[in-house]
Amino acid sequence: MTPTAFALALRIARRELRGGVSGFRILIACLALGVAAIAAVGSVRSAIEAGLAREGAAMLGGDAEISLTYRFATLQERGWMADHATTTSEVAEFRSMVQPQGGTDRALTQVKAVDGAYPLVGKVTLSPAMPLAQALKGADGLPGAIMAPALIDRLALKPGDAVTLGGVPFRLMAALTYEPDANASGFSLGPRTLVARSALEGTALLAPGTLFDSRYRMALPPGSDLEALKQAAQKAFPDSGLRWRDARDGAPGISNFVERLSAFLILVGLSGLAVGGVGVSSAVRGYLAVKIPVIATLRTLGASRAVIFLSYLIQIGVLSAFGILLGLCLGAALPLLAAPVLTALLPIPADFTIYPGALAQAALYGALTALLFTLWPLSRAAEIRAAALFRDAGTSARTLPPWPMLLITLALLALLVGSAALFSGAAELTLWTAAANLAALVVLALAALGIRALARRLRPLVRGRPPLRWAVAAISAPRNEALPVVLSLGLGLTVLASVGQIDGNMRAAISRDLPERAPSDYVVDIQKDQIDGFLARAQGDPGVSRVDSAPMLRGVITRINGRPAQEVAPDSWVLRGDRGVSYADTPPTGTRVTGGTWWPKGYDGPPQISFSAKEGAEMGLKLGDTMTVNILGRDITGTLTSFRDVDFRNAGMGFILLMDAHALSGAPHSWIASVYATPEAEAPLLRDLGRDFPNITAISVRDAIDRVSALLRTIAAATSYGAAATLLTGFLVLIGAALSGEAARMHEAAVLKTLGASRAMILRSLALRAALLGAAAGAVALLAGIAGGWAVCHFVFDTGYEVIWPNALLVVGGGLAVNLLAGLALAWRPLSARPARVLRSRD
Repeated sequence: MTPTAFALALRIARRELRGGVSGFRILIACLALGVAAIAAVGSVRSAIEAGLAREGAAMLGGDAEISLTYRFATLQERGWMADHATTTSEVAEFRSMVQPQGGTDRALTQVKAVDGAYPLVGKVTLSPAMPLAQALKGADGLPGAIMAPALIDRLALKPGDAVTLGGVPFRLMAALTYEPDANASGFSLGPRTLVARSALEGTALLAPGTLFDSRYRMALPPGSDLEALKQAAQKAFPDSGLRWRDARDGAPGISNFVERLSAFLILVGLSGLAVGGVGVSSAVRGYLAVKIPVIATLRTLGASRAVIFLSYLIQIGVLSAFGILLGLCLGAALPLLAAPVLTALLPIPADFTIYPGALAQAALYGALTALLFTLWPLSRAAEIRAAALFRDAGTSARTLPPWPMLLITLALLALLVGSAALFSGAAELTLWTAAANLAALVVLALAALGIRALARRLRPLVRGRPPLRWAVAAISAPRNEALPVVLSLGLGLTVLASVGQIDGNMRAAISRDLPERAPSDYVVDIQKDQIDGFLARAQGDPGVSRVDSAPMLRGVITRINGRPAQEVAPDSWVLRGDRGVSYADTPPTGTRVTGGTWWPKGYDGPPQISFSAKEGAEMGLKLGDTMTVNILGRDITGTLTSFRDVDFRNAGMGFILLMDAHALSGAPHSWIASVYATPEAEAPLLRDLGRDFPNITAISVRDAIDRVSALLRTIAAATSYGAAATLLTGFLVLIGAALSGEAARMHEAAVLKTLGASRAMILRSLALRAALLGAAAGAVALLAGIAGGWAVCHFVFDTGYEVIWPNALLVVGGGLAVNLLAGLALAWRPLSARPARVLRSRD
């Protein structure tokens, strides 16, 4: 294009824009809402990430941490830490049962045994206020214990009371009101108890074979290279099973959760932008339909297609930029305004300010969406000929744009999806979401065309019912709002329907199906000399229907076929940290071997391994592979000789990795048991077991289910808000579609009035039209939402699926109600317009 042509297009665009934004308010609103949602989510995510980075050392409890499973550090490992750190603090964490001395109530607690250097960073706050060292020292000859207020309230304790922790006596000294490194431990099943590490020497709580983690927090010299130290530690102890964390990611569990949830919410926001894109396209088409005489006049005066295309692209670009800017302002302001509330709700630090990176991503998504949904109608507008001045040639432009524009559209779509995959950090989820949105748009577009065709066939069947006949005739007309209504409302309802089905099925799996099959309690830290007595008491209780037990060790898979395991299967969750490991001489009850053979009974040869078939397939394992497992600092290499089914869905006992008994029976270890007891038998059984075996720890499966349910409720609420924003965008698109067709409805109403129709009949016709389209959009969204919910539950969560009909029917009813209300709200002007004025303006 020549500079002269560009200047001409710019002049035309400037003059057109002098007329204001009439016709583009919906375009601006759709873009602003979609961009604001994504910008707000991105800003909150950035605020949390900044807070975690700033408080990384305090949340971790030091500049860096080395953690070990089932054991404490060796002399060599301690020496390495002493050489590189200015100060080191040793912390042991485990679960145990706490009980008031002389009482019968018991509660699960997450114990942290600390040394005199704890905490390296931050300060522990107690009530009543006292130095931490004084509280841990205790009183009256008993070591001190500090407990979370929830635990104190649950057991009706007060400072000064004596308690037993796994059978070891302590004196409750204070309530723990602030723990600087509370989030470093990740998910826990019980409230916190702090005790001195020295108070546990010689007790069964940290005996060989019990389940505990040792953590070594290090204060490093200023300017230390954390990545270089991490590599040095892993090189010095390559197969020790140590795990490294540092202040760059002080609470990885929380940061991973925030990252995944925000990525999902951004993808929901992109679904909202897709709905907004429909509104953008509809607004552009409506605007250009009004401008057909202007475009035809310009063509008559010699304007080229390129000039026409560019002039209107500039106009829409300016208005889209205004909508994006408005969305960025809203997206940046909302987190700042909500900062006091969010700070109080979040259990982690967050720095709320303006984050240019998050806003830039939202602006990029908005610009690509606007351009993607604008090019198609613009390219068709450029095809308008001068003959449109003399006859209704505005619709003569071909349905599809020229092939270069198709290629550009596909390139923009690929750029939008690629950007979302890159910035979200969840490429696979992004691709599936994009594919689902694209498929939903195609299905909804086909449904709209089908509704139009069906309406044509119904026209002869509704004779004698004027309002219904007029509604069906309007839907079957070539220029009607069926396509934008079904696309916008249908896609918004599809997102909402999918979220409703997923949420309903996950709640059902957690709160209804799982407890029927799950054990009532898990019992851990059963010593070898206690297992027979434990089984005798549990199995002899008439209220206990089943008891499963197995040896329990924990190990880290370090090598596969002699190569580092992370290199062989870098994406496998099995290799992230340590895993439960057990041994068996014969296949446990219910075991189904799917490949290979089980070792013979009494086998005493080289170690053999039986591995979970599903996880083995995901890792690319095959029979005959060798695997090295680090257990208690010792490497054990075995040959994979069988695969078997392992089902974790019923919360039963299952081990990814089993070895032959000869390989592991000599290692220090404890036993784990799952108990299936009735609610009436559960409490007396646990009291008796706690009295006879005070060191064991009982973990209530129902309590764990309640905590997971609470987490799911939080996720469901967040996603529901995102889906509601998508639905709101769809509602705006509905209004835009109704406004763009207002002139046609005014002419239709004027003709009907002239022919003797009453306002009531015309209103019923408009209401029936809106209701039919809303019900159609809701029905399509219902089917798409059910299919989407099934896909997520089946392929992502690997759970059963059933249609949650209350949620599903609410979607259909919501689609009908929303479109009906929008149609009635916008029927006033067509009904109140005078027929003579309307018909005279069309002459």
